[in-house]
Amino acid sequence: MAAALISALSGRQVRREIAMTGEITLRGSVLGIGGLNEKVLAAQRFGIRQVIIPAENEKDLKELPAPLRKGMKIAAVKHIDEVLAIVLAAKAEAETPGVAELTETAAIKKPSAPPLRRSAIEQPAMVN
Repeated sequence: MAAALISALSGRQVRREIAMTGEITLRGSVLGIGGLNEKVLAAQRFGIRQVIIPAENEKDLKELPAPLRKGMKIAAVKHIDEVLAIVLAAKAEAETPGVAELTETAAIKKPSAPPLRRSAIEQPAMVN
């Protein structure tokens, strides 16, 4: 979620071919997780070949079965800065306009307001 928020604010896209897991503290430290085998297996099933994991879980890589590790590139990180360096595409690689460009476009093309309607309270009651 942090990468998605930073992507939205910076206008840089998050690379789709990378999976990541971990918990981030308010200071940006990446904390360990449980269920590493299952998470790497899920990434592999979806065709993802690069996974970012917390450095605390690096010891758990020994427990991953060899077929699960085959063809996987696993990066162990300690801080959100390391994650962002891997997952955020350069601005030149971004396929969609950045946040500033979207704001300028929205300012030029303001949608017209829909016509005002009278509420049910203001409308006269139908008497049979």
